[in-house]
Amino acid sequence: MENEWSSLKTHVQQLEEKLLKSEIRTSPEELSLLLKDDFFEFGSSGRIWTKSDCIGEEGIGEVTMILSNFDMHQLSEDTVLTTYRIFDEGRGEHTLRSSIWKYANGRWQMFFHQGTKTNGPF
Repeated sequence: MENEWSSLKTHVQQLEEKLLKSEIRTSPEELSLLLKDDFFEFGSSGRIWTKSDCIGEEGIGEVTMILSNFDMHQLSEDTVLTTYRIFDEGRGEHTLRSSIWKYANGRWQMFFHQGTKTNGPF
């Protein structure tokens, strides 16, 4: 069971990291696969985003971010909560992040995301 958890944690972390890649963030098709139809986000800017906000012609834009301190917590058989830290190199900002991922139709998709600005490095 622990091996399965470790594999799942690695897989979901890779999905989180995928969402930081420019080629994914600028591709409406790729974003559509990773975000559930009812996805929403409380952004670090204070803005609320939905999937339709992210799936425009240019996606959600390019960023240069470093993910660290990744952890994952099981909420139910098909739902997990991820927590991690991000350093946005372009803005020089640090944020705490959390996401809820749900498993359906043979794949994991992000249902909810939140970013909270923090002061300085961790």
